[in-house]
Amino acid sequence: MKVLGKRVSILKKDDLLSIVILPTTDKRKLGLLFLWLMAWTVCGIIVFANYFKLQNKDAKLFIIIYLSFWAYFEVKIMRAFLWKRFGKEKIWIKAGFLNYQREINKRGKVKDFDLELITDLKLIELHHSSWSDTINQSFWIKGGERLQFQCQAKTVTFGMQLTDEEARGVLQEIKQFIKKQ
Repeated sequence: MKVLGKRVSILKKDDLLSIVILPTTDKRKLGLLFLWLMAWTVCGIIVFANYFKLQNKDAKLFIIIYLSFWAYFEVKIMRAFLWKRFGKEKIWIKAGFLNYQREINKRGKVKDFDLELITDLKLIELHHSSWSDTINQSFWIKGGERLQFQCQAKTVTFGMQLTDEEARGVLQEIKQFIKKQ
């Protein structure tokens, strides 16, 4: 087994390449994300509980709009926390297929791609002056894929929040294994 950084492990056998990418190793930030989730949840519950005490229709409308935004971000924070705490990406190549799974707590849909239909496997370059690239690579969100390929006119992205070194290592391992097939 080969290890790239603290989050990526690669297992190679004659007919199998297996790559597992963990979302994080920083327990302190994970604890802070949990505190943020709990504080956000408590704030929403308090606002919702006070909705029924209001008499003014404009104030009630404001609370409804506020709670719709609150609910959207509650879901986003919850998904990010669950991903960081229980998630992992699995990529394995076997019998002419590349399989990809985003697993949370041993659950997740496996997507199969025929190796003969995969084209343009490449690294997604980050632009450090780009606001969206900076946000996508931050700890606090789920996203920031670093690798991609085309399969039947569909772009498939994976390798969430990998460093440049980790992404290049994973890309090199996949390309080498595909060449041997």
